[in-house]
Amino acid sequence: MGRIFAAVFGLFLTVMPVLAQDARAIENVIGSQLEAFNDRDVAQAWTYASPNIQRLFGDPGNFGMMVQRGYPMVWDNADVRYLDLRKIAGNLWQKVMIRDANGGLHLLDYQMIETENGWQINGVQLLPAPDVGA
Repeated sequence: MGRIFAAVFGLFLTVMPVLAQDARAIENVIGSQLEAFNDRDVAQAWTYASPNIQRLFGDPGNFGMMVQRGYPMVWDNADVRYLDLRKIAGNLWQKVMIRDANGGLHLLDYQMIETENGWQINGVQLLPAPDVGA
């Protein structure tokens, strides 16, 4: 029993730094894309989108228009807080709270995939608004 615990604990110690490293890299990708949108550098924001997203929208212009119309809190973001990084059905999802330019809070879930170019955003879901009390 002690050997099994030691093996599991050893595996835990080797996996945790990798997960922390992935979490930092994922936050950097999301943050860089959000910064690119604030700078209106759609071509740069496009580089953080996965090949699937790039195929879906075809070019940076279509992608930027979709974000501007469908995700205005991403297009004009004022503050970002990274919440839980979770593995769901084999996919990594980063929950992010974004404050828009008008002060509204929005909760989004970013699906992340690791590609030959590093971590990329494979989709974003708008989640129900967080309960915020005074």
